Amino acid sequence: MPTPIDFAAFDAVMFADGGSRGNPGPAASGAVLVTSAGELIEEIGCYLGRATNNVAEWTALCIGLEAGLRRGIKRLAVRMDSELVVKQMSGEYRVKHVDLQPLYSRARALVRNFERIEIKHVPRKQNALADAVVNAVLDQEAAARIS
Repeated sequence: MPTPIDFAAFDAVMFADGGSRGNPGPAASGAVLVTSAGELIEEIGCYLGRATNNVAEWTALCIGLEAGLRRGIKRLAVRMDSELVVKQMSGEYRVKHVDLQPLYSRARALVRNFERIEIKHVPRKQNALADAVVNAVLDQEAAARIS
């Protein structure tokens, strides 16, 4: 069983997720900022059009980091269920795909603005808040196309 995480060392926790229905397919990104006590600060979601799941995951990280900076957050814990993004951000994996390199560069530039940042992988079930935002955006877009 994992050790409980002490979020008191952070101003906020950001959960980020991206998804596509088809790969590539209609895609969306979502991020949720909460206080270290778990109170909602902000939900951010965006529709990406046709994109891969990896592009959606990287975009989720970027929009969440941008929201944190807009809110003046200095110490941020980031939790994602994308092991690829987490390992690429840590330098364990290289970012080889040309579509991901600009998002990687954008994320690296954004993290430099935080006094403290910690990006960790979590199981999908622990990322339900961000996953719900992604699915809401995709459902809303699908409904709008039917109307």
